[in-house]
Amino acid sequence: MTEPPIGRRERKKAATRQAIADAALHLFLERGYDAVSIRDIADAADVSTTTVFKHFTGKEALVFDREASTDAQLVAAVRERDAGQSVLDALRQHVLDTWLPIAADPRHEAFNQLVDSTPALRAYAERMWIRHTDTLSAAIADEFGVGHGDLACAALARFALDVPVLAQGQRDHRAAVEAVFAILADGWRPPAG
Repeated sequence: MTEPPIGRRERKKAATRQAIADAALHLFLERGYDAVSIRDIADAADVSTTTVFKHFTGKEALVFDREASTDAQLVAAVRERDAGQSVLDALRQHVLDTWLPIAADPRHEAFNQLVDSTPALRAYAERMWIRHTDTLSAAIADEFGVGHGDLACAALARFALDVPVLAQGQRDHRAAVEAVFAILADGWRPPAG
């Protein structure tokens, strides 16, 4: 099934949103989160502050500009997986497809430092992570016909979303993602010494 073509108005809105997010990230990385105002971001993106707020709910949302689509992508990874593909394999592929390009971005380390060093961003990221965990857990539970509070589904959602955090410090991100998902699939075994 082909996607309907995106109209000119939607393309312009998406381009404006991206320009605002790019300007915000550039300023945050350059000056620090607390030293940048919404007015600074609007000026850098050549838009009004009203336009910034039409696209983003607040300053924290500017840092996590892709957060709005994450829940839908997680649900789609589970529900729209290939026939015969396990939920775990679909989640592994989703992490590989979405996180590896982010991890390869040269600004990624600075972005992580920005979030880690800013209490408001750390708190926002934690709330966002909980929402994504709940959404993914519910999608997994629906696939297996169990209640949304099912512990096994919640655990899989939580661990799958933690894979990028675990892989972050490793030299080979792809190998690290594969290794963590192998542990999820096959169980933990003590390291060979």
